[in-house]
This record gives sequence, C-alpha cells and structure tokens, in this order.
Amino acid sequence: MDCPSCAGKIETSVEQLDGVEAVDPQVASGRVTVTFEDGSTTPQEIAERVETAGYTVKDTGEATTFDVPGMDCASCAGTVENALERVDGVADYETRPTTGTVVVTHDPDRTGAVVDAIETAGYEVAGRGEETDGSDRETVWRSSRAIKTWISGAFVALGLALAFPLAGQNATVGTLLGNDFALADVAFLLAVAVGGQEIFRSGYYSARNRNLDIDFLMTVAILGALLASLGFGEPLYLEAATLAFLFSVAELLERYSMDRARDSLRELMDLSPTEATVRRDGETRTVPVEAVEPGDVVIVKPGEKIPVDGEVIEGTSAVNQAPITGESVPVDKTVGEEVFAGTINEEGYLEVRATAAAGDDTLSQIIELVEDAQSNKTEREQFVERFASYYTPAVVAFAITVTLASPFVLGRSWSTAVVYGLTLLVLACPCAFVISTPVSVVSGITSAAKNGVLIKGGNHLEATGAVEAVAFDKTGTLTKGELTVTDVVPLNGQTKEEVLRCARGLESRSEHPISEAIVEEASDADVDGRAVEDFETLPGKGVRAELNGTPHYAGKPGLFEELGFDLTHVHATTDGGVVTQTAQQLCDRHNCLDLLEDTVPALQSEGKTVVLVGTDETLEGVIAVADEIRPDAARAVERLGELGVERTVMLTGDNERTARAIAEEVGVDEFEAELLPEQKVEAIENLVAEFDDGVAMVGDGINDAPALATATVGIAMGAAGTDTALETADIALLSDDLSKLPYLYELADDANGVIRQNIWSSLAIKAALALAVPFGYVPIWLAVLAGDAGMTTAVTGNAMRLSGVTPEE
Repeated sequence: MDCPSCAGKIETSVEQLDGVEAVDPQVASGRVTVTFEDGSTTPQEIAERVETAGYTVKDTGEATTFDVPGMDCASCAGTVENALERVDGVADYETRPTTGTVVVTHDPDRTGAVVDAIETAGYEVAGRGEETDGSDRETVWRSSRAIKTWISGAFVALGLALAFPLAGQNATVGTLLGNDFALADVAFLLAVAVGGQEIFRSGYYSARNRNLDIDFLMTVAILGALLASLGFGEPLYLEAATLAFLFSVAELLERYSMDRARDSLRELMDLSPTEATVRRDGETRTVPVEAVEPGDVVIVKPGEKIPVDGEVIEGTSAVNQAPITGESVPVDKTVGEEVFAGTINEEGYLEVRATAAAGDDTLSQIIELVEDAQSNKTEREQFVERFASYYTPAVVAFAITVTLASPFVLGRSWSTAVVYGLTLLVLACPCAFVISTPVSVVSGITSAAKNGVLIKGGNHLEATGAVEAVAFDKTGTLTKGELTVTDVVPLNGQTKEEVLRCARGLESRSEHPISEAIVEEASDADVDGRAVEDFETLPGKGVRAELNGTPHYAGKPGLFEELGFDLTHVHATTDGGVVTQTAQQLCDRHNCLDLLEDTVPALQSEGKTVVLVGTDETLEGVIAVADEIRPDAARAVERLGELGVERTVMLTGDNERTARAIAEEVGVDEFEAELLPEQKVEAIENLVAEFDDGVAMVGDGINDAPALATATVGIAMGAAGTDTALETADIALLSDDLSKLPYLYELADDANGVIRQNIWSSLAIKAALALAVPFGYVPIWLAVLAGDAGMTTAVTGNAMRLSGVTPEE
C-alpha cells in the first residue's frame, strides 16, 4: 500500500464490515489503523478484507520469541525450521542459533502447537517473550514485478524495432476479426500480457470494491486500447504496450520513492539494539532486548548501544545522546543518572538498572508517536483529499466528452479520439498531489525526531510554520531552572540557620524549583527541617504549613502584605551588635530594613527571586535565589526574529524587576510578570486573538500545561524521559537545547513551503497536460511519465529535501 489509490481501495473494502467506525490508512508507513466496535468484527476479518482488496497483510498473528538454548548451530536451526513448516497457523519464523532463540509469528491460540513442534524436534523451550521485529524488505528493483516490467520493456523495444527500423521484417502472422496482426503487434501484445499482469490484478480488485483509482483507470485504458484496435481497425497495440510498460515503471519508481521516505522512520526503529547483556543470579548472559525486565542490571561496554532506559548504578562514561535528544556533544554519565535506549556508550564501562521494559522506553514512545503523527492530518492534506474526490470523476467525465466530441468538433478520427480519451484517463489519477502532503509530513517529522524534536502530528508541523508570536515561560525554559540560594537575610532576632530551618520545613513538600533550591541549601548547611503538618500550596503566592504546631508561611512579598505586615520597617538581625554584611549594604539604618523600597528591589534588579519566611505574627527572614540564563537563549530569540517571528514574549510568575532583568538580557520583545497560572492562560488567549496565524507557547510541559494547551502550538522543553511532557505537548524538545526552537520553526516553515510547491505544481502540470490533450500535444507516454511517475517522484524528492534542514551550530 504505497499510494493514495491503494489506500482508498483498502478503505472501501474494510468499511463494508459491520461495526467499523473508522479506517485510517497511513501510506507513508504502510499501515492501516481500524477502529471498530468490540464483538462486531475481528482483526482476522479485517485482514481478510484487506486481502480481498488485493493486498497482503503481514504479521497478523502474535510474534513470540522462544528461548531454545540447545539450538546452537545452523544444523539445529534447520531441524527446528523443518518442524515449524508443518505447524498450521504459523505465518513466519526466524531461527537465531547465535542467541538460542526462535521468533515465530503465529495465531495466538497455536502457541502450544509451536512449543510442541520445537520440542518434538529435540529441543527444550525454556522461556518466551514478545517480539515485534519485522522481516527484511525486498529490493524494489529486483522484485517479481520489476522483472516482469523489464521483460515487458524488452518486448516493447522489439516491437518498436520491427515497426520502424526493421519494417521490412514486420511480416503479417495472422488475422482476427478482419484485423491483420504483424510481428510488431504480437510483440506489443506480449508486452501487455507480461507487464499488465499486476495492473489487471489490481484493477480487478478495484472494480470488485467499486474504487475509481489509478489501477482501475489504467486497466480500462489498456483494455480500451486493445478493444479499439479490433473495433476501428487501426492498431493501438503500441499505445497499450506503452501504457503497460511505463505505468509499471511508474509504480516501481513510486514504490522506490516511498521506501526512501520510509527509510527515515526505519532508521529510528533501528536505533535500539536487539540484544542486551544482563547479570542475573550472578551470571552474565546475552538475551533479546524484549526479555529485559525493569530491575534487571544491564552491562554496557564501550562502543555499545544502551538497550533500555535505566539508571547508572556503576561506572562513568560519556554517552552520545544524539539519537534521542539531538545533542551534538556526548553527555557525561555517572552513578544515579538516567540513560536512554538507543544512545551510545562512547568510552567507559557502565552497569545500568533497567527502569522500563522494551517497548515502554523513551525511544519506543518516540517511534510510536512519530508513526501515529500521520493520522493528525494537516488542513492542506484534508483539502487535497476533498478535492481529489471531485477531481477524478471530473477528469473521467472530461475524457468521455473529449472522446465523443473530438470527431465532430475537432475533426479527429475515432481512433485518435479514443487515444485522447485514454490519455486523459491516465491523467485522472490524483496520486501525485494527494501524496504530496503526507510524504512531506513524514519527511519533516522523522527529520525532526533525528534532531531531538518530537512533532506529534502533521497538523502541528503545519501550524508551527505559520506562527507569528512565540511565548516563553521563564524558569526552566529561558533559564536553566537550576536555582541556587544567593542570599539569606535574617530578621527580628533570627539566625541564618533558623531561617533556613523554617524554610526547609515549609518547602520540603513542594515540588517547585525554588523550593528544591532552598531545601538543597539547607542540606548543604547541615540544617535540619522541622516537623511539618497541614501543608498547603497557595497558588501563585507561596506555601503554608504548621511547623511544630505554629503556622508558618513562605512566599512572595505580596503574601506577607496580605497577612498585614508592614514591609517598610523590618528589623535586621545583627552579628554581635554589628549589622551583617548583606544588611549593611541594603539598609539606611543600622538595624532596620525597608524591604519594599530597598532590600527586595535591590535583589530583584540583580535578576534574583525573593522569598520571605515567617509566621502570621513575625517576619523571620529573606531568602534570595537566582537562576542562570541558558547560554543559547539570547541567540534562539534573535534567530526566531530573523526567521520571521513577529513577537517574542516572556511570561512568568516572578516579580517585575527580576522579569525585566531576564527579559533585557535574553532580548524578548515583551514580558509579563507576577502572573498566576490562570493569568498565563489569559495572556496566551490575548496573543491568539491578536495573531490570527497562531501563537506557540514554550514551557516545561508540566507546570505550564494549561498555557501549552491554550496556545496554537504547545512546545515542551527537556521532554526526554518525561511521560507527562510527551503526552501533554504538541511538540517536545527532547533536550534542554533552545537552539532546537529556531530549527523547528525553520523546518516547519520549509515544510509548509514544500507542501505548497508539491500541491500546486502537481495540479498545474496535470491541468496543463489535460487541457493540451484534445489538441494533440500530449502523447500517452508523456501523460504516464510526466503526469504520473514523474510528478510522484518529483514531489517525493522535493519532500526529502527537508532532511537537509539542520539546527544551527
């Protein structure tokens, strides 16, 4: 199933089953997704309907890996294979003597028979696990259809030689219905007989399923040429042979082009190794990667791919994470750090405890999401499909009109009029422009995945290329999100340790990055927390809890103003009668701070975030934390402007002074500060209302989920290994590399351009050829090569250019 015509045929056939709610043929991956009511039909019945449409369904059974440790040589494998040949319900099998395993695709209820067959052959089955590996692809140019095509081409060449250069040798060999048959005619008929087999077969299934597609049209055209030859007495055997041969060539070119597009997805699938070295019960053994379970210890030697997601428990090494995150420089990994399946251990020895089974790892999620992305169709793709439903009937009607009217209006002979009609039938297939969008989407999405950007649908790719404004969250997006405590100012007789002790107790149950920084600072200072009860988060303000029975608060200055504190007159703690260094720098008096006018603004102007700590009666201290701006943030914002983004905006819950300092350093056009979560959503809604072509929101995918969902396109940062981010965002940057954002915008913009080029160029060429046919300017071979094969190959090749778009170094 490698063209829209094939997809339509399958869709028509499967829809005849009761209970089928939706049929989604995905040409670019060669898969069909069917949604149906449970109990109304079965996967087997669906597979039968696909086969009724003329296509073979692979791997409809259950793929199982059997552990056969006694099978350790080719001879043993041959014995097992012979035993499996005789088992009903076995669709495919693969013996692997080097690992002592056999992979069998079979009916789920025939598992026992498979085990019995292997054991009857003399080998004990020790264990089983699922296997999803596919078989090797047949080379397009050496397939049976290719061989028939070349033979057909040889007969066409022979016929042409006899008809023209060797006309004297073109003897008459027989007569049928009053029509003489020369040697050249026989050669042309043989070309049709050999090259037209697959065409007639597909045409039969199209007619059977009442599908007006290219196979049916080509069948009608070829048979029409043959019947017209007998009916009008003017041989059109050359035209019929040319159609059969050139269309077969066109089909091979289309399949080859589609394989090139699919290769990018297959490369993703090939990233994960098939085997893993694990330590079990004190022994080291090599097992299929599907047999690795969470908790297993996997040994990864230098140069090997890491087979599963996991945590390093021994060793240190640099790991090349480019296959997952797109990072160009290997990342140092040591004990306690996370690694991903499909990444490469560059230099050291690692022992990794698996945290996810094969199929549940980050790479598998990426592959699954990339495959599923094809079902989210772009607006242009939906338009083309609607247009195609009218295009083919209209051109067929035009072909009939031209055939019947040409002898009267243009004075053409009936045989010439028939050739015109047949030529228009060739042009009636909309394959080139129908496939122009999905092949571009697949090329763009898979190219992005290789560069660490996961796009979850063609619609999101299209929307990203059109956005006019980009909004950023501050913490963890424009900044690293790795906050550290820079200042602790004790107040009202408290010590630094006491302030940190209260703050640690309050923040220990919060997951906010500021809380984590305060807890880490307290731990580094060996300050224990207090007993915490009745913890409560105050959204956009801070936290509240009881510490040793006393209510305490930690949060923004505005929270303490609401509690009734006068922040313009607060006593600073002194050290032996001397004001602390921080207090001395910020105070106008030796023992008094004006937090609102002096202390807080001074800290905020340095880009720091201020947290106050105290009870509802006493303000105990001030803690300042700072977050380092990402080194690539300013260049990313600048590059977006160069690429055509009209406005960049930073949205943050932080105070205005800190936000201003960050915004000026990064270079965004605007910023909005002190926003509650719902106010971020309101800010995005305002931007969406202002910019008709769309707004992108970039955040962490978790805390910013409402704003991401509100934006035209939600983009999550650092999503590798984070299920929530992968699920909530439309697009995920798998690393924390902001340079991928301009790359994403450029790729999406180029993809939109390629899609427009493909659609309108294929439509224009088809229209020009169709209008030129009645005037005799378009021979039938040109219609096949330019209107069908040429355009299909051209749009696919144009789409593959997207793989050349790379992130800025």
